[in-house]
Amino acid sequence: MKIKLLIITLMMALQVNAQLKPIAYKEGSQKLNGFSGVPKKPLKQNPGILILPAWMGINNHTKEVATKLNELGYYAFVADIYGEGNTPTTPQQAGEKSGYYKNNPELYQKRIKAALDALIASGADKDNIVVIGYCFGGTGALEAARGGLNVKGVVSLHGGLGKDASRPNGTIKPKVLILHGADDPYVPQKDIEAFQKEMKDGKADWQMVYYSGAVHAFTEKEAGNDNSKGAAYNATADKRSWEHFLLFLEEVFKQ
Repeated sequence: MKIKLLIITLMMALQVNAQLKPIAYKEGSQKLNGFSGVPKKPLKQNPGILILPAWMGINNHTKEVATKLNELGYYAFVADIYGEGNTPTTPQQAGEKSGYYKNNPELYQKRIKAALDALIASGADKDNIVVIGYCFGGTGALEAARGGLNVKGVVSLHGGLGKDASRPNGTIKPKVLILHGADDPYVPQKDIEAFQKEMKDGKADWQMVYYSGAVHAFTEKEAGNDNSKGAAYNATADKRSWEHFLLFLEEVFKQ
């Protein structure tokens, strides 16, 4: 049974990889390697979705999300934030590398902008883009809004919400959707309160949805199902958050 499940998983991964095209691009002198998905039947106005991965970098989950979005008619691009030769191989490395970009948000914003340009180059309308991010990538989605990048909406799934208190709260133009595990131990209440104040100060069009019984990484099947570890998959939260995300896209793109 385990062997059969493994074969099915491998076949699904190969199918996903076959639908996405690896794309080499650059930010400054750093070579980056992302994945582009072009829909067979694009929606009107060619909307695009930029996908920002969690702290370990691009994985099968983000590729699967890109493929699902292609099937719905969206252009999709999975961003490489760390760059060639810099992908972490352990959680410790991931913590250090993601922490670097969290502490240097202007550099994070530049990497996101490079991926946005690659998404536009694939065929997406430059004025019809939404950024979605998971965990560390959720922080990046918010940085796209904070940095004034030309996006219509940003979505954070089990992402970090905090920013350095010394950074002033500015105007937030994109619509903002936060999809959050109600029991997430990695996002302290003070960060939630500061984020909500930031949204109010920035006169943002924002919403925050909590999922009961969900901790960090609730969309990541590879996280297992042990909530006591602080990060675990939650099938109900995964399903509900995807539906909330799709409703958000319909509203933002007026499809």
